[in-house]
Amino acid sequence: MILQKAVKSVSTMVCTIDCTAPAEDKIFDVAAFEQFLRDRIKVNGRAGALGKLVTIVRDGNCVTVTSTAGFSKQYLKYLTKKFLKKNKVRDWLRVIAAKPGVYQLRYFNIQEGEEEEEEEQ
Repeated sequence: MILQKAVKSVSTMVCTIDCTAPAEDKIFDVAAFEQFLRDRIKVNGRAGALGKLVTIVRDGNCVTVTSTAGFSKQYLKYLTKKFLKKNKVRDWLRVIAAKPGVYQLRYFNIQEGEEEEEEEQ
């Protein structure tokens, strides 16, 4: 009788955070954001201990996080919001899921709201 070992299927999570718009306007530092993610992402309850489970790659104005550890894309959105708040740009930028696995930093549409207020008065 031959016993077969159960093979765990390892799922890989790939998430990209596109920082193009604020980085071109020079109000967002992509290198500092990448370092923030390296320091803050928790793997097995320890922050900054990424090891081989999580890789962070910066490609121009985009940061790509590849993980075989179990954490969600929502966790990356949370950390991105935390970075924006720390750098005092949270009032002007928001994090939007553009496609599955892709987050974008966009400006709030403040001008549209002002035009609507003027029309009502």
